[in-house]
This record gives sequence, C-alpha cells and structure tokens, in this order.
Amino acid sequence: MTQPLRFALNRMVAPHLPLADFLDLALALKIDAVELRNDLKGVEIEDGTPPEQVRELCEQRGIRLLSINALYPFDLWDEQRRQRLLHLAGYARACGAEGLVLCPLNDPGDRRSAGQRAQGLAAALTRIAEVLRQHGLRGFVEPLGFAECALRDKRSAVDAIRAVGALDVLSLVHDTFHHTLAGEPQLFAELTGLVHLSGVEGPPLPLAALRDGHRVLVGAADRLGNTTQIAALLAGGYRGYLSFEPFAASVHDRPDLQQALERSIRHLRQALA
Repeated sequence: MTQPLRFALNRMVAPHLPLADFLDLALALKIDAVELRNDLKGVEIEDGTPPEQVRELCEQRGIRLLSINALYPFDLWDEQRRQRLLHLAGYARACGAEGLVLCPLNDPGDRRSAGQRAQGLAAALTRIAEVLRQHGLRGFVEPLGFAECALRDKRSAVDAIRAVGALDVLSLVHDTFHHTLAGEPQLFAELTGLVHLSGVEGPPLPLAALRDGHRVLVGAADRLGNTTQIAALLAGGYRGYLSFEPFAASVHDRPDLQQALERSIRHLRQALA
C-alpha cells in the first residue's frame, strides 16, 4: 500500500445515536466523512430533521457528507420514483451531501424477465442522471449480491451506465459483502466511487444464507476477504473512502463501539500495510 486508507462511517454503524453524537464518534476516530440514510426510523432524515441543521452540524466539525443512502428501488422508474428522487436530491443539495446511493429492487416476487430488467435499468439511469446533473450531485449505483436482486453484478451496472452516457455523474459502490455474495471476479476499481465495508464471522454458512444481519465489523476472523478486496481496489487505482456499514444489532448495541471501530481500523491498516 502506498497511500493511507481513508475511512468513513455509514449511519448504519450507530443508528441509535443522535446525529451530533454520531458525528462526534467520527471525530473521535479521526474520520472526516460520513454517509447518512433515509431508511432509519426516528433519526435524520426520516424524522424530518431540516437539511440546514444537518449541514450546520457537519460544517461545525469539518466532516464531509459523502452520500444519502438510498433511492430504492431506483430501477423501477415511475412518477412516484421521480418525485422521491427530486425530494432526495433537493435535501442532499441543501444539507451538503455530495451524492445519492442507488439500490436496485431486491424482491423474490419480481417476475420481470432479464430483458425487462435491463430495459428498466437503462430507462431509470437515464432519468436519474438528468436529475443529478441538475442538482450538482453524484450517483453511486450499488448492486446487491442477494440471489433475488434485480441487479446483482457490477458488469451489468457498468454496461448500462456506459450505454446511457452517464459516466459523468454515475459510479459504482463496491460493497465487500455483496461482492462476495455475487461471486463476480471483476472489481471495476476505476469506476468505483465508494466502498462499503462489513465482515462476516462465526459458524460457516452458505453464501446464499447470509443476510444483512450477519454483517459485523471487519476483523481477523472475517470470512469475506475484505483485505484482499481492498488491496485489489487500491492496486486498480481506487483512492476514495472505505465506509463502515455493519448491519448487525450486535454492533449497534455495543457499549464499546468506538473501541471496536478502532480495532477494526487498526486491523485493516496493519493487514494492508
């Protein structure tokens, strides 16, 4: 490794903390960037916190707001989705967020054919790119590795982004958990705008059985190969943030969360030195 690792905190790290405390946690870890979410009950953005308040709290601490996570399902484009995007884009611009994470439909009841999914993906990306350009934002497309997801692999996302001419505003999220589940060998480091980190430990389970609740902080017992993935991304030219995104309640409820994050950061730095 020839450059320092740049860490960020996704709001999923500590969904129960008030925003100011979450930002102070980042500061305590010497982390200067965070991601917020619009899918967490009782906290910003879902609770109606004004975007100006979010901007003020971040600016007071010198913290970058990388994204709001997420527009879902972005690939089912209709008037409702357009209005949702316009609302999120307006909020993002007002609060100082740099972009929006875009997550595809993850529903075993999706009966669309592969062709219909591809057509819907292209149509949605075209419209989303227009809104992002108007608001001066970036979009981060995040394929989900679950078997039922409409967009599992990054290759399909890249091909669609290129086909609609949206590389100026759209890039990929490389999620180490979803990358493992999808089983896709190619990384597309040069087209990656954001990396989400989480690990899986404990008794071996088939990949198909893993869900968000298994996602913990990355440590020495990690089964996802986080350090291998990060090393390959860095070798491929990625220079962006590595954002912690553990979904497990066992992480959220830790009384020693700061220390646990410090240990994970130390592990990753040592493993990638």
